[in-house]
Amino acid sequence: MTTMAIIGAGPGLGAAVARRFGREGHDIALIARDQGRLDTLAGDLLRDGVTARGFVADVRDPDALQAALDAAHATLGPIEILQYSPVPHRDFMRPVLETTPADLVGPLAFSVHGPVAAVRQVLPDLRALGRGTVLFVNGGTAVVPHPDRAGTSIAFAAESAYGRLLHDTLAPEGIHVAQLIIPGAIVPGHHRKDPAVLADTLWGIHRDRQGFRHFADDLDS
Repeated sequence: MTTMAIIGAGPGLGAAVARRFGREGHDIALIARDQGRLDTLAGDLLRDGVTARGFVADVRDPDALQAALDAAHATLGPIEILQYSPVPHRDFMRPVLETTPADLVGPLAFSVHGPVAAVRQVLPDLRALGRGTVLFVNGGTAVVPHPDRAGTSIAFAAESAYGRLLHDTLAPEGIHVAQLIIPGAIVPGHHRKDPAVLADTLWGIHRDRQGFRHFADDLDS
């Protein structure tokens, strides 16, 4: 089987997605900033029968992100599935009238430069395989901008546009690009926003390959 790379992997959604896709036979590349936490998560997954390795990168450093994905390819094999789902920083969420040009540097690096770097790095694998999936996971401000969260509202909108362009452009090559919108917080035990439920949703998006934008829950939830 091939590899799934999870950018922004952590003990919540990332771990649940790793277990779900790992059960289907995919090896898992976990990408985040802390090697110790990645090693702990990889060990937990191994005990569950999932082959996983951690690779360090900050998504705001395109060179480091591409190097991590290159190392994942070399260690685990071709990447067929890419999930981009890092959690935005709290300081990205300033009121719109208090947001300066400098305040947008971080959000745009996080939600635009990072995805572009990641997709460009894995695209040769996807094309060589003749198939693959790119999954963008975003909050509700990607769809309904919030005046108190200007940074993420602006950056998620740009990320959404990039994802939609990829969806339309790569579909003829058998590469599916999709976005899952998760309104509000991920909530353990919630019937639609529990991490394991969301992982099942993402697996279904990968499997069914229908449409670009999907919603985990109602936008007003």
